[in-house]
Amino acid sequence: MKKTTIATLVAVLAAGIAHAEDDQSVVIDITRGNLADPAEQKITVDQLQQGVNADGGDLLRNLPGVSGVRMGGHGIDPIIRGQSQGRLNILLDGATILGACPNRMDPSTAYSPVETYDAITVIKGAHTVLYGAGGSGGTVLFERYTDPMDDEDNFRGKAGLGYKSNSKTKDVFADLTAGNSKGYARAIVQSTDAGNYKDGNGTEVFSAYKQKSGSVLLGYIPNHDTRVEVGLESSREEDMLYAGAGMDAPKSNNDTVRLNFEKNKVGVFNRVKGEVYQSQVDHVMDNYSLRPSGAMKMKTDSTSDTTGGRFTGEFFSGKDLAWTIGVDTQMSDREAIRYSGMMIPPTMSQSLIWPDVNIDQTGLFGEVEKKLSLTNSVKLGLRYDQISSTANKATTTAMGTSPNNLYQMYYGATATEKDDNNVSGFVRYEKGIAKGQGLLFTSLSRSVRSADATERFMAANNMTSMMRWIGNPNIEAETHHQAEVGLSWNSTKWQTQSSVFYNDVSDYILRDRAHGQTGILLSDNATIYRNVDATLYGAEVGLTRQISTAWSGNFNIAYVKATNSTDNRPIAQTPPLEGSLGADYNANDWRAGGKLNWAKNQTRVDDSMMTGSGLDSGQTPGFGTIDLYAATVVGEDTSIKFGVDNLMDKAYAYHVNRANSDPFNPTAVQVNEPGREVWARLSTKF
Repeated sequence: MKKTTIATLVAVLAAGIAHAEDDQSVVIDITRGNLADPAEQKITVDQLQQGVNADGGDLLRNLPGVSGVRMGGHGIDPIIRGQSQGRLNILLDGATILGACPNRMDPSTAYSPVETYDAITVIKGAHTVLYGAGGSGGTVLFERYTDPMDDEDNFRGKAGLGYKSNSKTKDVFADLTAGNSKGYARAIVQSTDAGNYKDGNGTEVFSAYKQKSGSVLLGYIPNHDTRVEVGLESSREEDMLYAGAGMDAPKSNNDTVRLNFEKNKVGVFNRVKGEVYQSQVDHVMDNYSLRPSGAMKMKTDSTSDTTGGRFTGEFFSGKDLAWTIGVDTQMSDREAIRYSGMMIPPTMSQSLIWPDVNIDQTGLFGEVEKKLSLTNSVKLGLRYDQISSTANKATTTAMGTSPNNLYQMYYGATATEKDDNNVSGFVRYEKGIAKGQGLLFTSLSRSVRSADATERFMAANNMTSMMRWIGNPNIEAETHHQAEVGLSWNSTKWQTQSSVFYNDVSDYILRDRAHGQTGILLSDNATIYRNVDATLYGAEVGLTRQISTAWSGNFNIAYVKATNSTDNRPIAQTPPLEGSLGADYNANDWRAGGKLNWAKNQTRVDDSMMTGSGLDSGQTPGFGTIDLYAATVVGEDTSIKFGVDNLMDKAYAYHVNRANSDPFNPTAVQVNEPGREVWARLSTKF
């Protein structure tokens, strides 16, 4: 199935290239006017006011309704509306890059240095079926788009450097493009070297990292309707320290190859678009290379290879129906082996954490939007996914125990090939109100997500039961039924975007502890997975007030409540009520502003591994921090941005912090955020 599906996608791209014609595209626009979608936010990298972001996950935490889990200085794992990990679809320039660390030291956003992208789009909730299976929490698109060159101006570029004081972070990047009207070559390089930062108490936090990345994009534009692009990208991460884990990562490498194709006016299609990619991640973590080690040395070698593609076609029927239909595929191969011993490096195979797990997915999808009037429309989406999961080394033993032995102990089952057939979809109605000043929408959706490699086939063994971490080969796909109402409003001085959502989940895949629950054979506090019913609901409100020509103020607030309905207890790692209050000045060549970031205390926790999951480290107090920032233009093409984060040097931590992966200490760890940090960034275009 793998070779056939990819070969078909490549053949479709080749056929499109071969039949490229110089036809003028017909564009029919269904638009909301100047009203923003409350469920969607798009920002360009040039618009960013904040300083030197560690990665894409660090950047996303600046957006309303988005949180992030910190384990160290890098690899911030985003949370949208209380949902994270496999409940988010994250695409990096069209590719899905699945990290190779079973404990998510390297989520997808770890491989997204911000300055190497042009724009980021965040879609909160299930408002599209175009970007992969599931996506109940939302979709994040890190996007690159190279503007065509012309024959007279055939070179352009930008470059910059940044610095953060607390962690002594040094960051440099360059983005260069050369070409003409028929094609281009674009090279993007980035390098970051960060030390450990200190929190507001002056305590050093293990968080240092080094990252280098490089991308080459080769584009061919035979006519104004056709574009073909080949992309090669490499990322090298070294000496990554993690205060929130029992191991560090001396190496985490990613190589990605992409082929993208766009063509206007192909038969009945107004536009066709194809993307094929392959990503290879090689990750190493241990407890001795970068920190003082005890007598027992531990090392995990892991790989994650992801191959996939997407083909979409857009067309119109009649005057008021806009269609997008397509097919996508994704094949992931993940393997992780943990070694232990007294020597460096340890050589005894202790656990097959990912026993050569293959998950293959093929999806068919379509969306249609109908224009009902000048400002009213209805949109429907439908998606079908066939997903097959296997663990090829489930019978292989490590220290006399195989993954199948562990699955049998806790679930009475062994790893067999599992096939899921998932149907997802949504309907959304938009209505313009108040003579175009407002937009009201309501949506209903169904999102189905199958278990990932960790949830189904994790097999981390230990002599002490509470230090085991065992996936569930019997786990069922989870189904989200969501309802949402949103409002966008623009007036002369006020702008607002707000939404309220409710999510009823059947077979929610819960990471828990073994307490002899239904379907769990032991009660020994090992980490296991099981299906429960759950509810999540919340709201987001954003307000902007234009105070004068130069001054504006803004206020954002977000809340989500997540409950394990089966056991009547909170779902761990849910953000509390949080928000921001800010003011901005923008006049001539100067921009400046300040922001108060705040979070209420979180008392709804699941912090006992003896009776619950123990994934929360405990209740978290509220906090408030102040950030100041400014920017000015020097000449026509050079800008300087500078500021200070956490002005008052507050000691604080977000509630959402990762559970510890240390096999000798499974207690959840909460990592403090950086204390006061002065930053500056210089960038220029040419």
